[in-house]
Amino acid sequence: MTHIIRKHINDRMSKIVTHNNTVYLCGQVGNRGDTIEAQTREALTRVDRLLEEAGSDRKHILQAIVWLSDMDDFSAMNDVWDNWFEPGSAPARACGEAKLASPELKFEVIVTAALKSE
Repeated sequence: MTHIIRKHINDRMSKIVTHNNTVYLCGQVGNRGDTIEAQTREALTRVDRLLEEAGSDRKHILQAIVWLSDMDDFSAMNDVWDNWFEPGSAPARACGEAKLASPELKFEVIVTAALKSE
């Protein structure tokens, strides 16, 4: 039997969906209008909180999909990103440029993680 748990549900989405031993987070962004570094840090802080609530953490991230509104921000975003992960724990990742939901947004990340073993 498939076991799906959804948390923080609204009409469009759930912020957290857990299926079996995998956690899926909706896209996380920072505060509109902040620098790329500040938006990246804030989005990753939100990822940390959601993963903790779901029973996971950044060491258990399997995949991350990163969207930047401008690829010129790639290096600055990576400076924050690289300091967020412990050496050897980086997930599979893709990064592309996209028009985000608001022109003031520069960064969005979508995360899939494994639950921590009990």
